[in-house]
Amino acid sequence: MGEVLFTAGAFIGLFLVWQLWWTNIEASENNSVAVAELDGVFEPEVVQRAERHTDAPPVIQPRGSNEPFAKLYVPRWGSSTLAIAEGLSYANVLDHGLVGHYPDTASIGEVGNAGLAAHRMTRGAVFQNIQDLQPGDELIVEGDSAWIVFSVTGHEVVNPNDGQVLLPVPHQPGVEADTPHLTLTTCHPLMSTRERYIVYSEFEYWIPRDEGMPDALLEK
Repeated sequence: MGEVLFTAGAFIGLFLVWQLWWTNIEASENNSVAVAELDGVFEPEVVQRAERHTDAPPVIQPRGSNEPFAKLYVPRWGSSTLAIAEGLSYANVLDHGLVGHYPDTASIGEVGNAGLAAHRMTRGAVFQNIQDLQPGDELIVEGDSAWIVFSVTGHEVVNPNDGQVLLPVPHQPGVEADTPHLTLTTCHPLMSTRERYIVYSEFEYWIPRDEGMPDALLEK
């Protein structure tokens, strides 16, 4: 019995090491590959300050199911670059440490609500520090022709089946949006799928790639 318990304990310990540590390493490597792929597609960045445009931004269109098509920067979280891919496939997107775009929501920059999802623990733990985001924080999306910047407006914890968070105007059925929104979703609390942590943001400004880049990225 002692040998059985020892073997079981060792197996559980190795599983936890794999789940909590090794999957993060694999996912980080996958994200780096996806970011490098986008670097090869996008025009080179113009590293200088630029005028902020507040008119309607260009729309960042997905390239295809499971394909990376944009990058996400969250200055509050530091200098990491996160690849955004189309869809919520565990095997091809989320478990690869990528941010997934909800296919049935607006495209990023389009009037309406673009929804994004990512893991909070393991598999890259992409949204692990989502609770640190504060109203006014910037969420920066880099596309092939422009940078689109959203400003955090608030957060809440909801049940997993609360689809109203992804309505064109969150929690307002039947209301048409008049500006682009970006909503982040992830599991809550840590190591649980019992609830969902939601962060809301609204379009603030955009910058054409050939003019420069957001100040927050110049400072990192």
